[in-house]
Parts: sequence; C-alpha cells; structure tokens
Amino acid sequence: MVESTEHSDKEDFEDWFSSSKTLKNILFIMSDDHTIQGIGVYNSRLVGLNPTPTLDKLAAEGTTFRRAHCTNAICSPSRAAILTGQYGHMNGVLDLHGHLPSERQYLPKELKKAGYETAIIGKWHLKNEPGAFDHYEVLRGQGTYFDPDLRVQGDKLWPDNVVKTVGHSSDVITNRALAWLKNRKSDKPFALFHHFKAPHDMFENAPRYDDYLADVDIPEPDNLWNQDEWGSDGTRGVNDSLRDTIGTSLSRRNKYRNMATDLADLHAKLQKKGDVRNLGKDLEIDPNLSDEEFTRQTYQTYLKRYLRCVKGVDDNIKRVLDYLDDAGLANDTIIIYTSDQGFFLGEHDLIDKRWMYEESLHMPLIVKYPGKNKAPKQSELIVNNTDFASTILGMVGVESPSQMQGRDFSSVFEGKDPDNWRNSTYYRYWMNMAHHYNPAHLGIRTDKYKLIFFYGQHFIEGGSGKWPEELNQTGMETPPAWELYDLSKDPHENINEYNNPNYAGIVKQLKVELAQLRETYQDTDEQFPHLQALIEKHWID
Repeated sequence: MVESTEHSDKEDFEDWFSSSKTLKNILFIMSDDHTIQGIGVYNSRLVGLNPTPTLDKLAAEGTTFRRAHCTNAICSPSRAAILTGQYGHMNGVLDLHGHLPSERQYLPKELKKAGYETAIIGKWHLKNEPGAFDHYEVLRGQGTYFDPDLRVQGDKLWPDNVVKTVGHSSDVITNRALAWLKNRKSDKPFALFHHFKAPHDMFENAPRYDDYLADVDIPEPDNLWNQDEWGSDGTRGVNDSLRDTIGTSLSRRNKYRNMATDLADLHAKLQKKGDVRNLGKDLEIDPNLSDEEFTRQTYQTYLKRYLRCVKGVDDNIKRVLDYLDDAGLANDTIIIYTSDQGFFLGEHDLIDKRWMYEESLHMPLIVKYPGKNKAPKQSELIVNNTDFASTILGMVGVESPSQMQGRDFSSVFEGKDPDNWRNSTYYRYWMNMAHHYNPAHLGIRTDKYKLIFFYGQHFIEGGSGKWPEELNQTGMETPPAWELYDLSKDPHENINEYNNPNYAGIVKQLKVELAQLRETYQDTDEQFPHLQALIEKHWID
C-alpha cells in the first residue's frame, strides 16, 4: 500500500507541470546478485556497516519498494523478464542457456518508438546481440571482474566485435557509460541501461577496497546455525538424507559444493593466471579448524568479499549521479536501481540465489522520479520483474504492448495504488540440482504467506543424458514436497507449517490461488507432460 500524505495546490501544479514537459531521460541501473540485506535502506542486520551510502541517499530522494520480487532467481531469466515483461515460459528464457533475439527485446523497442535513444552498457548474458538498442557495449558472457572483454557495436559484427579493456569491471562499465552520456550527439531523451557485473560470485573487488571492513566482525544470521524446523523432504531429503547434497552451503555441509571449495578454486585460478590483484590470504581457510570455527571464518571471508564488491558498485553509482547533477540533467532523469535477484548471505547455511526463499526472491527496487511530489517514500505494493517494462513505459506515457504479462504500477508515483492490483506473485525455478544443487520448484507469495512446491525434476524428461552435460552434476531427482511459511510471524522462514493442521485452510486457499496464477500466466506444463502429471499427482497430499 502507498503511504498517505497531504499535498498543496502548489504541489499538484508542480506535478502537472512536470508531467506535461518533454520526455524525461531514463537511467536504469542494475547490479548482479545485490540482495536487500546488502543495502542500508532495507534495514537488515548489516545496516550498521553503512554498505551503500549512495543508494541510501537515492532512496531518501525517491521511493523504496519493499515487496519487489523476481519470478525466477537467476541471471538470464530475470533479465529477460525485465526486457520482455513476460515470464520465462513465454519469452523462452527458462535457464542460463536461454537467449533473447532482438525481436523479443520489447522494452528497448517500445522506448525507441516513443522517441528515446537507447543504450545498454555492462552485463547482458542473453546470448543474442542486443540489437533492439541503438548502442551497446556488453560483457562477453558472464564477463570477468578484471580487464573484461566487451562486445561493442561498431564496424565488426556480433559476436566478433570484441574490445579488450583494462581495469575492474565496475569501473570499466561506469567509464564507458559516462563516455556514452558525455559524447551523445542526439537531442533525443536517453534511456541508458547501466548493468554492473558485481557483486556476482566469485567476488573480486578492486584493490582499493582490500582494507574495507578488514577489522570489522560482520553480524551473522541466526539461522546460519539453526535450521531444525525449516525445509521439507524436498529440500533436506527423507529423514535428512540429502542434507549433504541439496543447496550449496556456507559451511562444510554440502559434500559437492560449499563456499570453502569455491574460495579454493578461485585461489587456484588466480594463481594459475598470475593475477595478484585479488589473491588475498582470505582465500585460504584452514582445513584443520573445527566445523564451527571453519564456518565462522568462511562467513567473514564471504561477507567481506561480497561487501567490497558492493562498495565498488555504490561508489561508481555516485560517479554517474554526480555527472547528472553537474550536467544539469538530474531533474530531467528518472533513476531506477535494482538487481536481477536477491542473494543468500549465509541464511539457512546457503549461498547463491535460485531459491524462492525471501533472501533470493526479493529484489531491491529504488526509484527517483523528479517532480512527482506525491510519490511515497516507501511502497508495500506486491510487484515483480515482469512489471518493470510496463511501468517504465507507463512512467513516460507509453501504453504497454499486449504481449507483456506484467502490469504498470506507475500510478504509485502519483500517490495512488493501481486499480485491481494483484494480491500475490508467482515464482518458478526451472533448473534441477544444477550448479548449486537446487531442486526445481514453483510457488506463490502473498503479503502474509508463502507456499512452495518442490517437484525436483528436470523439465527435459529423463534429465540425465538429455540435460546439458555441465548441469548434470548429480543426475538426481529429489523428493516432491510442499513448504508453507507464515511470513507475518516468521519473516525469516524458519518453520515449515505445511503439515500444521492449524494452517490447513490457508494451504487449501493458497493452492487455489496458485492454480489460478498458473492458468493466468499460461504456465500449465502442457509442453512438459511428465511435469504436469507429477504436479497433479502431488497437488493434494
């Protein structure tokens, strides 16, 4: 809901005058894996560290969305959802192998029609050329933290248009974005998509941040240690038989992949390359430590490396915002900050993202819309990343194309909730036990509850042998199971209430709503009969 505020006739006139002027510029800044726990304005356990002074100042001048969610917490699908306004099963990007051809890059296409000069600089990760943009300079694949290669629009054709750069990726991407802004010849308004690689794992910060937080003891989440009532057979195995397998861990718990093994792998990679810029002693955790001390030391290393990358993002955002101020563009530019999903910082002894749990489901979303005096400081509206495209278009007076599934919530900036807004958001993670050992799952989140069904099978029938080799780590199918969390009482999702008889009515109601959402968004698995049959079999249990 929108906070109520009082407004004068003068403010009403200013709103009208602002909206009647020419189109405002759009600066869409997106980082990678920047979770709300790592942003001061979201008041997490890390707020005392002051990790993001620039973003906190932006939030003070704009609107912070407290209930912004991704629809699939992994890089490529989230980016595709933002650009298309569609769920992955509609735009074709279900996983990291998904690609998005120019004809499906709907948001930049519509902005160009509206009179914008469009550019994307930084991370892309959608395989095809970002040809719907007027200009692009994008990382090749995932990109490297240091000296990243960029594919740059110019004389050579995609994918051979590679330009080598020198420096840390956050600095390089910002340098290139500022150069584009300063050297523009067009008199059109700009829509610049400025996409950082950081703080994506494995975290490699610019050397100037090596001492940042060095002498600080980072607060731990309580549920790093206690997970007794969390999860289900689908996430722990029957009688906890898969605790050593499911979910990449911060501790030694996961025998296949944990943070210490990732740090060791990074150490070996950097040594082989002779790259000493991020080759710190913190990469080597003493294997002789007790399990508890090992986990504590790994946590401190993980968080400090992560937050050093966050610091680099925040400082580079300041460079861009300072330029807008100095160039007299700040009052004519809508600024949007988000990330492609959240990220685990040790909660539930997990790292990475992908899960529908709060830490990865939540996206930061901060919007500064100059001239909108009725815009609230905070919004509790339930939005998701399929809504971003329609909302950006709505902010500049453009109607969304019919193929977009997301909705326009730009009326929030006029001090009003949109009519007939949703009461819940739908989520689906399609990959199964790949990379970080997460079972495939789907679910619904309302303002008070979350219901998740872990079905634990590949969307390609049979999985093993048909699934791309690098994703076929365990060849496992995991037990199907449901989880229910009462977020009003248990915001950190420590207790699965699915089998609690006191919640039987809530479960029944949420299953009806979840089925309706699947029908509404045309995600009924008709193209995957084996999944459709499995889900129907376990819908009532």
